[in-house]
Amino acid sequence: MAVLMHVDMDAFYAAVEMRRRPELVRAPMWVGGQIRGVVLSANYPARSFGVRGGMSVAQARRLCPQGVGVRPDFASYSEVSAGVAAILATVSAKVEMASIDEAYLDLTDVVGAQDQAADIGQRVRAMICDEQGITASVGIGPNRLVAKMASVAAKPDGLIEIRPAQVVSFLHPLPVERLVGVGDSTAARLHRLGVVTIGDLAQCSRSALRQALGRQSGELLAELAWGRDGGRRWSPPGERGVGAQVTFGTDIGDLGGVRAEILRVSDKVAARMRAVGVVGRTVTLSLGFADFTVRSGSLALSSPTDSSAEVYAAALRLHSRMVGKPVILRRVGVRVTGLSQRNQVWRQPTLDESEVDWEAAELAVDKLNKAFGPRSVQRAVLAGRKRGLSI
Repeated sequence: MAVLMHVDMDAFYAAVEMRRRPELVRAPMWVGGQIRGVVLSANYPARSFGVRGGMSVAQARRLCPQGVGVRPDFASYSEVSAGVAAILATVSAKVEMASIDEAYLDLTDVVGAQDQAADIGQRVRAMICDEQGITASVGIGPNRLVAKMASVAAKPDGLIEIRPAQVVSFLHPLPVERLVGVGDSTAARLHRLGVVTIGDLAQCSRSALRQALGRQSGELLAELAWGRDGGRRWSPPGERGVGAQVTFGTDIGDLGGVRAEILRVSDKVAARMRAVGVVGRTVTLSLGFADFTVRSGSLALSSPTDSSAEVYAAALRLHSRMVGKPVILRRVGVRVTGLSQRNQVWRQPTLDESEVDWEAAELAVDKLNKAFGPRSVQRAVLAGRKRGLSI
């Protein structure tokens, strides 16, 4: 039985803006301008006044005169979206970003006896909140339709899992407007047929639906009302990898500071690899400069690894190659590809390998951080440094 998960960032554009402007968290605000334009996203305090995405700023101002309008910063939104995608790629090999703020994951081959879908969903939400500073709602179901509708029902900042036997009881009491694919004009035509809930739609004759909506739309809605979306093939995934990046609160130009942040990100990537039981052969370093240009380089390792030290050493070598003089950076990212399952790879020890069991030490740190929260145990060199925005 298929298990699909839909991850939807809550009030995404507004959430990104509130993350860097905490004073707006409790104030009604929207993204899209202060005086004119269109509201792209509104936070929940603004929504309590009736402000919604897609309405004019003038209308939003009439509904909520005290609201704060913020100009959109699409570069930041794209950067956070890429960070979310990187997190999701550590969970499943089948991930599709449906838009900048939502994604579908196929968990069919991931869910096991000890790792249930809801546990995975809660872990994803926790990672996004901890590393991005924004919240996400998660829906889980036997297909995309049900997963999507479950995530909508879970908003804001929640999780709902709908098992196959629960699909009808979940869908049928809902207003027909809540069904994916039913817009205002379609809802108006359905209301003329006496269809108020999704259950009403399920009981409506197909001939009446075809006559009112057209053959194709009528047949489609009849299927959707029973939670059947026909299934969809997944787009061919890109090369699977595990990555992380950090955008600095202020640009960094000193070499020591840059190296410390590369170490922080390398630690995070290696810990994620160990958590999902994979090792990788290729390390890629991405550098974002103060002028917003980006450069990246890759290095193939002699053997696959999940060691923080080895990932960090490779990233430092790449940094030396890519940057020949002092520069000012705003972001660094590390990604490891060429993945294999750890239990299927044998690692040849080297003659100069330390007698200290660093592998056991890293696993112990992973266990402590999982039990007591991220960064409960960290390297001394990073303990006193102010964190940037990790993704």
